[in-house]
Amino acid sequence: MAAVLDASAVPLLELRNVDAAYGPFRAIFGVSFALYPGRVLAMLGSNGAGKTTVARVVSGLLAPTRGIVLFDGADVSGWRPYRYARLGVVHAPEGRSVFASLSVEENLTLTFYRTRGRGGVEAALERAYALFPRLGERRRQIAGTLSGGEQRMLSLARVLVEEPRLLIADELSLGLAPIVVDEVYRTLERIRDAGTTLLLVEQHVQHALAIADDAIVLVKGEVAYSGPVSELGDLHARVLGVGGGAAG
Repeated sequence: MAAVLDASAVPLLELRNVDAAYGPFRAIFGVSFALYPGRVLAMLGSNGAGKTTVARVVSGLLAPTRGIVLFDGADVSGWRPYRYARLGVVHAPEGRSVFASLSVEENLTLTFYRTRGRGGVEAALERAYALFPRLGERRRQIAGTLSGGEQRMLSLARVLVEEPRLLIADELSLGLAPIVVDEVYRTLERIRDAGTTLLLVEQHVQHALAIADDAIVLVKGEVAYSGPVSELGDLHARVLGVGGGAAG
């Protein structure tokens, strides 16, 4: 269900004329957009358009070289990643990021013990298995023997249980079978409905647009479109060179 935008609301996240670079290589140029509480923003663009760079700036992994990053109205430009995490910003990057030699439950327990302490582990495990029932069925299985999709679910469960204020989901469906992509998106919908604001960087355009309120299209590091999904039309398909399907 799309979030209703309160005209008086302060953006949870806002970028104003942000540039970012890797050494001498400039990756994004003058990127501006606002993401309001409870809404879902789909960030679209071809490979190399700057999507992951924006995600890294938003989570503090990369400092902007120009411009301002605001979170809940406060200037957080250049903050270290741990300070973003304390604000409730979680970056779920592409990849699996699991301890292959440990069981599913051991992977989760290690994470939850660190973030919640001994007393919070049991409740966190219950929530993880509610979000991803398949993990509950495989709780004793060694993580390295899980399928690629199951490993992605495990890496997601380690961050989604924390109920972030802002989840940056970076290419979560990359390399996954369609049935697993559907399951991941059902979970994202539940997270959204529980009140988490989402920034989706996604190759499966139709999946992202199906749950997004707003979209931003990047072309060669610059914003080609920023606004409601309902007004996007076929711009994303023309920019990405696809018929509304997947893009990197």
